Parts: sequence; C-alpha cells; structure tokens
Amino acid sequence: MAKESMKAREVKRAKLVARYAEKRAALKKIIATSNDLAEAYEAARKLQAIPKNANPIRLHNRCKITGRPKGYIRQFGISRIQFREMASAGLIPGVKKASW
Repeated sequence: MAKESMKAREVKRAKLVARYAEKRAALKKIIATSNDLAEAYEAARKLQAIPKNANPIRLHNRCKITGRPKGYIRQFGISRIQFREMASAGLIPGVKKASW
C-alpha cells in the first residue's frame, strides 16, 4: 500500500494540471505558430513561470485501491495484483480466469 502522502501528491498534481491546462495550451500554440520572435519569447517565459507540477507529463497512474504506481492496468484503473484478486473473486464483470 502506498503512503498517503504519495497518493495526496498525485491528487494535488492532477488538480494543478487541470487548472493550468488551457493556459499551457494557449502559450504553446503561440510559441509554435508565432512569426514574431519577441512574442514567442514572451510566451515561452510565461510558460516557464507556470509551476512544474502543472505539466501533465509529471502525472503518474496509480491503483485506485492501493495507490501502487507499478503494474497499473489502464482499462480497469487498478494494479495487476488487485486485478488478479478481484477477478478471482468475481468482482470484475466479464472477466474470468482462463483455464485449458
């Protein structure tokens, strides 16, 4: 089980990403399409002033149940360990253990 502080940090990052998403997109568009170097430079400077954790690349998928960062199954939003336990217990609809 992950530390509560790590889970809280991820939640905080997700909120920060959502808050600055539009601003980041607008500045990146200016940088990419602007012919005026001064305008592009100013947009790049403003982009750098945005907090680091507002960058969506810094988000990390975590298991919704345990907070485990590795072995994450995106389709279900849980780690491989929780997936196996829940599938064996019949808690995930449409999933059953393969046998042949």
